[in-house]
Amino acid sequence: MGKVVLVTGASSGIGEATARLFASYGYDVVIHYFKNQEKAMNLSNELKECYHCRTFCVQGDVALEEDVKSVVESVIREFGRIDVLVNNAGIAIDSDFSMKTVEDFKRVIDVNLIGAFLTSKYVSKYMKEREYGSIVNVGSTNGIDSYYPYSMDYDASKAGVHVLTKNLAVELGPKIRVNAVAPGWVKTPMNLELDSSYLMEEEEKIVLGRFAEPDEIAKVIYFLASDDASYVNGSIIVVDGGRK
Repeated sequence: MGKVVLVTGASSGIGEATARLFASYGYDVVIHYFKNQEKAMNLSNELKECYHCRTFCVQGDVALEEDVKSVVESVIREFGRIDVLVNNAGIAIDSDFSMKTVEDFKRVIDVNLIGAFLTSKYVSKYMKEREYGSIVNVGSTNGIDSYYPYSMDYDASKAGVHVLTKNLAVELGPKIRVNAVAPGWVKTPMNLELDSSYLMEEEEKIVLGRFAEPDEIAKVIYFLASDDASYVNGSIIVVDGGRK
């Protein structure tokens, strides 16, 4: 039986690229989604056809503990193991500070930060039993240098993900490694919905002169999860093209 990776928020963007990359390296892939069942199923079928791997689609809200518990238990019933967890599920609700609501702010924190905490909590239980595993959290450069007040809730959530990563690395070591990737601008559906003039301004601040492709972030996630990074633990790897 091959290794199993669970990718949260895998139906699009970085999560989709990550699922595809792990499949290409022979992993069986769990495609978690919240709303877009059709895209998740299409990805599942594609991976089976292209890479002849086993796939499993599972729905749930990572912000809800019972959903997360159910998701993880269903994966264990299906595959019996989870070797790699990629905490990728995330949302942004950008708005002017004066217009932000407590409900929206909490929702961003709940999905981006609490979701990573809950999924790590329930997956690591099974990793501990096998004394093996790797967790990769998807943070953001926004969690390091905040420069867009409209997304202060998103920035706060990603800063929390980075701190969570370092604490989990201590808590779960030495058998389970925990790291994070902190992407800068990436060509994801969420980012490309922003104002085009703002995106052009941001692109000019990048030394490489462009936004990252999702698969470029996926490659760093795969490296952190792999045995090639066997001595990397508690690290936050910035992948931003060299922001000026």
